[in-house]
Amino acid sequence: MADDESEPRRLRADGTTGTSLADRMSQLANKLSWRTPLHRMRLRGRYPLQLVDVPADPIPGRAAAGRALLDGRMVHAGETVALDALERGGWGHAFGDYYQSFAWLRDLAAAGPRGGGAPVAEALMRRWIGRHGRVPDQAAWRADLWGWRILFWTAYAPFILDTRDAEYRKNVLNALARGARHLDRAADSAAQGLPRVAAWAGVIAAGLLIPGGDLRTAHGEAGIARALDQAMDRDGGLASRSPVEQLRLIELLAQLRAVYEVRARPPGGAVARALAQAVPALLAVTLGDGGLSSWQGGGPVAGARIEAAVVASGVRARALGEPRNWGYQSLAQAQARLVMDAGPPPVATLAKGGCASTLAFEFSDGAQRLIVNCGGGPGVPRELSWALRSTAAHSTLIVADANSTAILPDGSLGKGVGEVASTRADTAGSRIEASHDGYVRRFGFTHRRRLALADDGRVLEGEDQLAPTGRRKPDAVTPLAIRFHVAPDVEIVETADGHGALLRPADAPAWQFRANDGRVTVEDSLWIDFAGRPRASRQIVVSASAPADGLAIGWSLRRVS
Repeated sequence: MADDESEPRRLRADGTTGTSLADRMSQLANKLSWRTPLHRMRLRGRYPLQLVDVPADPIPGRAAAGRALLDGRMVHAGETVALDALERGGWGHAFGDYYQSFAWLRDLAAAGPRGGGAPVAEALMRRWIGRHGRVPDQAAWRADLWGWRILFWTAYAPFILDTRDAEYRKNVLNALARGARHLDRAADSAAQGLPRVAAWAGVIAAGLLIPGGDLRTAHGEAGIARALDQAMDRDGGLASRSPVEQLRLIELLAQLRAVYEVRARPPGGAVARALAQAVPALLAVTLGDGGLSSWQGGGPVAGARIEAAVVASGVRARALGEPRNWGYQSLAQAQARLVMDAGPPPVATLAKGGCASTLAFEFSDGAQRLIVNCGGGPGVPRELSWALRSTAAHSTLIVADANSTAILPDGSLGKGVGEVASTRADTAGSRIEASHDGYVRRFGFTHRRRLALADDGRVLEGEDQLAPTGRRKPDAVTPLAIRFHVAPDVEIVETADGHGALLRPADAPAWQFRANDGRVTVEDSLWIDFAGRPRASRQIVVSASAPADGLAIGWSLRRVS
């Protein structure tokens, strides 16, 4: 059983506001060294005549994206580029990583038999080697890209080596060997977190699949153990607190696990432990449809992809019960499921899309999403993505339209929430009580939120309170709004008394929303859908003003049919 009347669990931000100057200088020096004669000399050596074996990729690709490749187009993250225009550049970061990592090979393979996809793969490979294969450059030789690339090149070797052209085959295998030598020294130059784990995964894959790689494998296993230790907290969640990144970590490690399997070797201890911890943490942020809830700059992910990743991981586990560091609390009763952000924002150095989302929640009834956050994703325009990271884009309380944690001009997170305290109980239903200090310095208030889900899953009761805290005396009147973003396929009908609304999904039971104070209105909103596209939606807003001695507003959601 989880804590009931015990002391609150306290999670604290580490105060880091950006990558240190020393780290930036070290990374820059490392990248500049790639162009030195010494580094080029290190890349030289014998190339393998063939791979030791070809592992299977356990993660399914996107057939639609693969068919686009067969039609001469690369489609990813909301961008479409003709294959003969790829080298012109100008695409977004996410699209560039998709192209440069060769992740598109997975989609190409999903589109049909190898005979149809191999000519496309060979043509793109020839073009890539011609432009990037000889001289290291920052567009293509980033360490994490090489890590992913080695995994994809080896898994889809039949696609890229299905030729009688001996010279081309030699060039591919030589490029693979050069990339492995580059990673031997450059893996730790990758950004801390998932990128560095990916780089070291490439070292291990090269060690296992290129002849004579025992020392490289040992080197890679030591490196990935360090990278995973830095990237993950005690619960198995990434320190970036991004569920989408958590999913990619599991997919990466499952792909690496397949490399071990084809060599009839057990995964290294750090890899096996990371998978065993990462899967329960991921499942803790899923809703009733099996898909991801939307946090830290990421949008929802369909349940089919989550299920495929979990199966590929080989880990059979339940959702993480009570997190200590991951920060996401979940309540589940009958068909109802709720996920709450009960942790401080992620460390700025580890999260490019970190959000001011503290104490927000998402809620579903069976497969029907009801209360959501606006979400985000790589295909969202930059101007919109900044707005989607704000407190107002999440289902929580916001004071004076100010973010609970500042989002700085360079995109990193600034001052705000430093500590989140929470307790929970799981008897006679489930309850979470949590508070954060993000508004104490500016407004003199602590935000406290209580969420209680009945044991039959038909009633969710909540209370949001602003409590005077600290040395700053609150103003006589402080405006606030409690926002409940509603899924786009749910109709909202306001009640005549201004204190409630009816939520009517198209194919699921209706829910009644009521607030005991403030004024309830319905406003426009948007939601980033499973394809990464913005969709018009609506939100319920409870508006009020807190006096200097604070205010508590109770509200409820009740299933009415």
